Amino acid sequence: MKYLPLFFFLLLAACGKKADDQKAAPPPTPVTLVVARVAPVVYYDDYPATATALNVVELRAQIGGLVTGIFFREGEVVPKGKKLYELDQRQYQDAVQQARANLTAAQANAANAQTNAARYQRLAAQDAVAKQLLDNAATAATTARAQVAAAAAGVSSAQTSLGFARITAPFAGRIGLSQVRLGAQVGAGSTLLNTISSEDPMGVDFVVTATDLPRFVALQTTRPAARDSALRLVLPDGRPYPLPGRLRVIDRGVNAQTGTTTVRVEFANPRRLLRDGMSVTIRVLNTQSGQRLVVPYKAIVEQMGENFVYVATDSSTAQQRKVTLGPRLQNQIVLLTGVKAGEKVVSEGLQKLKDGGKISF
Repeated sequence: MKYLPLFFFLLLAACGKKADDQKAAPPPTPVTLVVARVAPVVYYDDYPATATALNVVELRAQIGGLVTGIFFREGEVVPKGKKLYELDQRQYQDAVQQARANLTAAQANAANAQTNAARYQRLAAQDAVAKQLLDNAATAATTARAQVAAAAAGVSSAQTSLGFARITAPFAGRIGLSQVRLGAQVGAGSTLLNTISSEDPMGVDFVVTATDLPRFVALQTTRPAARDSALRLVLPDGRPYPLPGRLRVIDRGVNAQTGTTTVRVEFANPRRLLRDGMSVTIRVLNTQSGQRLVVPYKAIVEQMGENFVYVATDSSTAQQRKVTLGPRLQNQIVLLTGVKAGEKVVSEGLQKLKDGGKISF
């Protein structure tokens, strides 16, 4: 009987160990699993941008005078060559008439001088006149011809000045608000009359960093169809612009202070949806688009700045995996590393999971 206490002690120890084991092994955590799958992924990077007219001209008078005519509606699209403003032409018309009269007089003098020169040449052939007189007549004829040329230039100059009294559209574009009214006095080259800008096509300018620049340099060398499909535009109200863009130019250098450069994309604008100075968003196809591994975004667990998922193993345990994230696509996200296609990832029930924990599904 002296061995009986020892037996009870061992029995109690075994029961305690069994209870500890049961306490240390919690029940499996119920979870929902999804299969990591490869899917076509197309996404764009967004850049704030500004619509820019490819041609912008400030209209200024090249001569001075009073504004006597305005021939457009502010804000309308005007065709190339349309008369926009007219200045008082009277003094310039008078100048043209005066220049033409001077030309007529010079031509008459030239004709008379040429006649005299011819007469002296005949007399000189008969040795009936001094050579000095012949030379003087020839010089007078040459001078008269030069005066005709000068008078003709005077007519051309006067006509040019008269033409400047009419200011026309240098190209087809939208005219802005007039800066002068009828009867206003304008100075030659100093008074701003208006501004006109082209609208079809339009440029869209945006800024990229120097590290992002090779991406756009590569776009310049790709096939036109692929290059054009890589560029999209979003209007200020969130609507997608219906036409594709074409990479037009990358600025010549990088700003040394900001480390950025400007890229310009050209868009056809037949419906005049784009206006000069409009704030828009340019969307550039990301180079990581293609067949990518995707899982639900809610499967991602962030810890200390790193991202993880739980993968179900064959032994019904949850294995924690560090992953590298790609772009988020609504409720899905691309995984660049850490998971293989076909593996099962925990998407629900993550709160109580730990690495190596038992799961049920």
